[in-house]
Amino acid sequence: MHEHYPSVRKGLLQLIFSGSFMKRWNDKLRPVELVEVDKQAHKMFVAYILFLLNSREMPEEERLHLGEEVILGGIYEYLYRLVITDIKPPIFYRIRSNPEHYQQLTSWVLEQLQPRIQPLGPRFWEGLCYYLKDPQSKGLAGKILSGAHIFASSWEFGLIKGINPGDDELKEIESNFDRLLDQHFDLSGMQEIVQSPQTGLGGLVNLCGRLRFQKRWSQTPRIPETSVLGHMFIVACFAYFFSLSVGACPQRRLNNFFAGLIHDLPELLTRDIISPVKQSVQRIRDLIREYEQKELEQRVFTLLQAGEYQELTRRLRYYLGTEGHSEFDNTIILNSRVHVLDHMEMHQKYNQNRFDPKDGKLLKVCDNLAAFIEAYTATRNGITNEQLQQAQWKIRSRYQREAILGSVHIGALLADFD
Repeated sequence: MHEHYPSVRKGLLQLIFSGSFMKRWNDKLRPVELVEVDKQAHKMFVAYILFLLNSREMPEEERLHLGEEVILGGIYEYLYRLVITDIKPPIFYRIRSNPEHYQQLTSWVLEQLQPRIQPLGPRFWEGLCYYLKDPQSKGLAGKILSGAHIFASSWEFGLIKGINPGDDELKEIESNFDRLLDQHFDLSGMQEIVQSPQTGLGGLVNLCGRLRFQKRWSQTPRIPETSVLGHMFIVACFAYFFSLSVGACPQRRLNNFFAGLIHDLPELLTRDIISPVKQSVQRIRDLIREYEQKELEQRVFTLLQAGEYQELTRRLRYYLGTEGHSEFDNTIILNSRVHVLDHMEMHQKYNQNRFDPKDGKLLKVCDNLAAFIEAYTATRNGITNEQLQQAQWKIRSRYQREAILGSVHIGALLADFD
């Protein structure tokens, strides 16, 4: 391991996954189980759209800085939320309004996070401390994250309000959401996301939110169950951490996080087809791919036909691999064309913002790591079956000898999971 690069350890991966256990709206009747990691995924998808729409006129360096602020702010806020767990929002807001109480709570949170976060290096740790100790406005990135957070929470509220008729808190919660959403309508795209749930941006965000209903490993009992939506956020976080560990340039770090965040979006259209079916026969794999592309065109990209969404459409196509390459290929854009590369070529020659690099192979590793932790955690929680055992064995075997991602040895990382 190069000493000057951050390191990714077992404790950090498990911490990120732990949001799959954390129930939301726990004092309300719920039509489906609502968990923190799903809400964070939905929030960051909205934040990505708002980031793109509100950075169109920015110089390149400023735009990249804003994008990374949005990603880091989202991860920092998630880590904080994982520690304070079940504090109800009204109580948390009262604590935050008292600087002394907020500092005491935050100091305790940082103590809990420190052992797992510090291997990521001083820059990430110092950024986390600085961000959490000052709860005040964080500029445009803070406004984007705040708007995305309120929208994702209000979307969940829309699921439960009709089945909790005797709950006297509901009216106040709803009017609070309306007031707070209204305060973010100066962000480009926000009003449409909120007010047009069937068309354009609102339709796309609504589609994405529904991935929380779609469970992974649907034929295999597990504790906890994980959704496709939450899985995408976990992969995005892993991808960002590994991007730091291989010294990726800013554009590459952004691409890896946001590509991870949407990599399973086609599963909204095809459901979670298990790997043995996908990989059984080349023709079957090609058919599934063709169907995914067709459905993406009909149900996703038709929502984004307006001219102001051209950049969003272009980015989604690049990340999802709809232009003759896969979402799990290493790619750059050179002379307006997508080129597929191997890892060393990417790292040695094209690790520069101007090439728009994306590590598809890294994303595949993160996808497998997330699946491994899902299976491993279920087994540790007492669920033992052939599918879970086989999944762990296959992923361990795949990375046993390979030093993937530059100097990061995935086999050694997996060996830490006893």
